[in-house]
Amino acid sequence: MARVIKSPEIRSAELLDCAQRLFFANGYDNTTVNDIIREAGVSKGAFYHYFASKEALLEALAVRLASDSITALRPVLDDPSLDAVGRLNALMAGSRRLNVELAPQLHSTFDVLFRPENVVLFHKIDETVREIAAPLICAILERGSEEGLFDIPDPRAFADMLLQLRLTFREVMHKALRRAEEGDLDEAAELLDERLRLYGVAIDRLLKLPDGTIKVAEHGFARAFLEAGPSKR
Repeated sequence: MARVIKSPEIRSAELLDCAQRLFFANGYDNTTVNDIIREAGVSKGAFYHYFASKEALLEALAVRLASDSITALRPVLDDPSLDAVGRLNALMAGSRRLNVELAPQLHSTFDVLFRPENVVLFHKIDETVREIAAPLICAILERGSEEGLFDIPDPRAFADMLLQLRLTFREVMHKALRRAEEGDLDEAAELLDERLRLYGVAIDRLLKLPDGTIKVAEHGFARAFLEAGPSKR
Protein backbone atom coordinates (compact mmCIF):
# COMPACT_ATOMS: atom_id res chain seq x y z
CA MET A 1 0.00 0.00 0.00
CA ALA A 2 1.47 3.32 -1.06
CA ARG A 3 2.36 5.73 1.74
CA VAL A 4 0.17 8.82 1.77
CA ILE A 5 2.19 12.00 1.48
CA LYS A 6 0.59 14.97 3.19
CA SER A 7 1.63 18.59 3.09
CA PRO A 8 3.34 20.04 6.20
CA GLU A 9 0.31 22.25 6.82
CA ILE A 10 -2.10 19.29 6.82
CA ARG A 11 0.15 17.12 8.98
CA SER A 12 0.71 19.93 11.49
CA ALA A 13 -3.05 20.59 11.66
CA GLU A 14 -3.73 16.89 12.22
CA LEU A 15 -1.30 16.81 15.14
CA LEU A 16 -2.99 19.87 16.61
CA ASP A 17 -6.41 18.24 16.15
CA CYS A 18 -5.24 15.10 17.97
CA ALA A 19 -3.61 17.09 20.75
CA GLN A 20 -6.73 19.21 21.24
CA ARG A 21 -8.96 16.14 21.51
CA LEU A 22 -6.64 14.46 24.02
CA PHE A 23 -5.89 17.60 26.08
CA PHE A 24 -9.59 18.40 26.35
CA ALA A 25 -10.65 14.81 27.07
CA ASN A 26 -7.87 13.74 29.44
CA GLY A 27 -6.13 16.94 30.51
CA TYR A 28 -2.76 18.31 29.50
CA ASP A 29 -0.86 16.58 32.31
CA ASN A 30 -2.41 13.21 31.52
CA THR A 31 -1.56 13.35 27.82
CA THR A 32 1.90 12.33 26.67
CA VAL A 33 3.68 12.91 23.38
CA ASN A 34 3.37 9.16 22.77
CA ASP A 35 -0.41 9.43 23.19
CA ILE A 36 -0.53 12.15 20.53
CA ILE A 37 1.74 10.21 18.20
CA ARG A 38 -0.41 7.10 18.56
CA GLU A 39 -3.62 9.05 18.02
CA ALA A 40 -2.22 10.81 14.94
CA GLY A 41 -0.59 7.68 13.50
CA VAL A 42 2.81 9.31 12.95
CA SER A 43 6.35 8.53 14.01
CA LYS A 44 8.11 10.24 16.89
CA GLY A 45 10.50 11.77 14.38
CA ALA A 46 7.60 13.22 12.43
CA PHE A 47 6.12 14.74 15.59
CA TYR A 48 9.37 16.45 16.57
CA HIS A 49 9.79 17.68 13.03
CA TYR A 50 6.75 19.91 13.61
CA PHE A 51 6.87 20.56 17.35
CA ALA A 52 9.94 20.69 19.56
CA SER A 53 8.00 19.62 22.66
CA LYS A 54 4.54 19.13 24.16
CA GLU A 55 4.80 22.70 25.46
CA ALA A 56 5.42 23.98 21.92
CA LEU A 57 2.37 22.06 20.77
CA LEU A 58 0.28 23.68 23.51
CA GLU A 59 1.54 27.09 22.43
CA ALA A 60 0.50 26.42 18.82
CA LEU A 61 -2.88 25.14 20.00
CA ALA A 62 -3.45 28.30 22.07
CA VAL A 63 -2.71 30.42 19.02
CA ARG A 64 -5.15 28.41 16.90
CA LEU A 65 -7.89 28.67 19.52
CA ALA A 66 -7.35 32.44 19.76
CA SER A 67 -7.51 32.78 15.97
CA ASP A 68 -10.67 30.65 15.81
CA SER A 69 -12.27 32.77 18.55
CA ILE A 70 -11.57 35.99 16.65
CA THR A 71 -12.97 34.45 13.47
CA ALA A 72 -16.14 33.44 15.33
CA LEU A 73 -16.54 36.96 16.71
CA ARG A 74 -15.74 38.75 13.44
CA PRO A 75 -19.36 39.18 12.20
CA VAL A 76 -20.32 40.99 15.41
CA LEU A 77 -17.17 43.08 15.48
CA ASP A 78 -17.75 44.15 11.88
CA ASP A 79 -21.36 45.18 12.55
CA PRO A 80 -21.60 48.70 11.03
CA SER A 81 -24.29 49.67 13.55
CA LEU A 82 -21.84 49.42 16.46
CA ASP A 83 -19.58 52.25 17.53
CA ALA A 84 -16.21 51.54 19.14
CA VAL A 85 -17.66 51.12 22.64
CA GLY A 86 -20.25 48.71 21.24
CA ARG A 87 -17.55 46.71 19.48
CA LEU A 88 -15.40 46.52 22.58
CA ASN A 89 -18.39 45.33 24.59
CA ALA A 90 -19.29 42.85 21.84
CA LEU A 91 -15.75 41.48 22.04
CA MET A 92 -16.05 41.06 25.81
CA ALA A 93 -19.49 39.42 25.52
CA GLY A 94 -18.33 37.05 22.81
CA SER A 95 -15.28 36.08 24.81
CA ARG A 96 -17.46 35.32 27.85
CA ARG A 97 -19.80 33.19 25.77
CA LEU A 98 -16.97 31.17 24.24
CA ASN A 99 -15.33 30.67 27.64
CA VAL A 100 -18.53 29.25 29.12
CA GLU A 101 -19.25 27.06 26.08
CA LEU A 102 -15.73 25.63 26.12
CA ALA A 103 -15.29 25.60 29.90
CA PRO A 104 -15.44 21.79 30.35
CA GLN A 105 -12.60 21.41 27.84
CA LEU A 106 -10.62 24.49 28.88
CA HIS A 107 -10.49 23.89 32.63
CA SER A 108 -7.76 21.26 32.60
CA THR A 109 -5.60 23.33 30.25
CA PHE A 110 -6.18 26.52 32.24
CA ASP A 111 -5.29 24.67 35.41
CA VAL A 112 -1.86 23.83 33.99
CA LEU A 113 -1.18 27.31 32.61
CA PHE A 114 -2.12 29.16 35.78
CA ARG A 115 0.06 27.11 38.12
CA PRO A 116 2.93 29.14 39.65
CA GLU A 117 5.54 26.64 38.44
CA ASN A 118 4.42 27.15 34.83
CA VAL A 119 4.88 30.91 34.74
CA VAL A 120 7.37 30.79 31.83
CA LEU A 121 5.04 28.68 29.70
CA PHE A 122 2.11 30.93 30.59
CA HIS A 123 3.92 34.11 29.54
CA LYS A 124 5.18 32.53 26.33
CA ILE A 125 1.69 31.49 25.30
CA ASP A 126 0.19 34.79 26.40
CA GLU A 127 2.72 36.67 24.28
CA THR A 128 1.80 34.73 21.14
CA VAL A 129 -1.93 35.16 21.78
CA ARG A 130 -1.48 38.91 22.35
CA GLU A 131 0.20 39.19 18.96
CA ILE A 132 -3.03 37.95 17.41
CA ALA A 133 -5.39 40.02 19.57
CA ALA A 134 -3.46 43.31 19.59
CA PRO A 135 -4.28 44.40 16.01
CA LEU A 136 -7.99 43.79 16.64
CA ILE A 137 -8.00 45.81 19.86
CA CYS A 138 -5.90 48.52 18.22
CA ALA A 139 -8.39 48.84 15.34
CA ILE A 140 -11.28 49.28 17.80
CA LEU A 141 -9.35 51.91 19.76
CA GLU A 142 -8.40 53.76 16.58
CA ARG A 143 -12.05 53.87 15.58
CA GLY A 144 -12.99 55.09 19.05
CA SER A 145 -10.47 57.89 18.78
CA GLU A 146 -11.85 58.91 15.39
CA GLU A 147 -15.38 58.86 16.81
CA GLY A 148 -14.28 60.98 19.76
CA LEU A 149 -15.25 58.27 22.24
CA PHE A 150 -11.75 57.49 23.53
CA ASP A 151 -9.09 59.96 24.61
CA ILE A 152 -5.95 57.99 23.79
CA PRO A 153 -2.79 59.34 22.14
CA ASP A 154 -1.44 55.98 20.91
CA PRO A 155 -4.01 53.23 20.14
CA ARG A 156 -1.40 50.50 19.67
CA ALA A 157 0.28 51.26 22.99
CA PHE A 158 -3.08 51.36 24.74
CA ALA A 159 -4.08 48.06 23.11
CA ASP A 160 -0.92 46.51 24.56
CA MET A 161 -1.75 47.96 27.98
CA LEU A 162 -5.28 46.54 27.92
CA LEU A 163 -3.94 43.11 27.03
CA GLN A 164 -1.23 43.34 29.67
CA LEU A 165 -3.91 43.93 32.29
CA ARG A 166 -5.13 40.39 31.60
CA LEU A 167 -1.99 39.05 33.26
CA THR A 168 -3.44 39.99 36.64
CA PHE A 169 -5.92 37.13 36.17
CA ARG A 170 -3.30 34.39 36.31
CA GLU A 171 -2.97 34.06 40.07
CA VAL A 172 -6.64 34.81 40.71
CA MET A 173 -7.83 32.24 38.18
CA HIS A 174 -5.53 29.61 39.69
CA LYS A 175 -6.96 30.27 43.15
CA ALA A 176 -10.55 30.29 41.87
CA LEU A 177 -10.12 26.97 40.05
CA ARG A 178 -8.55 25.40 43.14
CA ARG A 179 -11.30 26.62 45.46
CA ALA A 180 -14.02 25.47 43.06
CA GLU A 181 -12.46 22.01 42.89
CA GLU A 182 -12.32 21.92 46.68
CA GLY A 183 -16.06 22.54 46.77
CA ASP A 184 -16.09 26.23 47.72
CA LEU A 185 -17.83 27.46 44.60
CA ASP A 186 -19.31 30.56 46.23
CA GLU A 187 -15.94 31.90 47.36
CA ALA A 188 -14.33 30.97 44.03
CA ALA A 189 -17.01 32.78 42.03
CA GLU A 190 -16.85 35.82 44.32
CA LEU A 191 -13.06 36.00 43.92
CA LEU A 192 -13.25 35.82 40.13
CA ASP A 193 -16.22 38.20 39.90
CA GLU A 194 -14.39 40.86 41.91
CA ARG A 195 -11.28 40.69 39.74
CA LEU A 196 -13.39 40.91 36.60
CA ARG A 197 -15.17 43.96 38.03
CA LEU A 198 -11.88 45.67 38.77
CA TYR A 199 -10.58 44.76 35.30
CA GLY A 200 -13.57 46.58 33.81
CA VAL A 201 -12.95 49.61 36.02
CA ALA A 202 -9.28 49.66 34.94
CA ILE A 203 -10.26 49.61 31.25
CA ASP A 204 -12.80 52.38 31.73
CA ARG A 205 -10.30 54.59 33.51
CA LEU A 206 -7.53 53.88 31.03
CA LEU A 207 -9.86 54.96 28.21
CA LYS A 208 -11.27 57.85 30.32
CA LEU A 209 -14.79 56.44 30.25
CA PRO A 210 -17.39 56.45 33.05
CA ASP A 211 -17.11 53.41 35.32
CA GLY A 212 -19.30 50.59 34.04
CA THR A 213 -19.09 51.55 30.35
CA ILE A 214 -17.12 48.46 29.32
CA LYS A 215 -18.89 45.29 30.46
CA VAL A 216 -16.09 42.85 31.14
CA ALA A 217 -18.42 40.47 32.98
CA GLU A 218 -22.10 40.05 33.64
CA HIS A 219 -23.77 38.75 36.77
CA GLY A 220 -23.32 35.01 37.09
CA PHE A 221 -20.51 34.61 34.55
CA ALA A 222 -17.84 33.49 37.02
CA ARG A 223 -20.14 30.89 38.58
CA ALA A 224 -21.26 29.63 35.15
CA PHE A 225 -17.65 29.25 34.03
CA LEU A 226 -16.53 27.49 37.20
CA GLU A 227 -19.60 25.24 37.37
CA ALA A 228 -19.01 24.09 33.79
CA GLY A 229 -15.65 22.56 34.66
CA PRO A 230 -15.07 18.80 34.63
CA SER A 231 -15.16 18.63 38.42
CA LYS A 232 -18.76 19.87 38.32
CA ARG A 233 -20.11 17.44 35.73
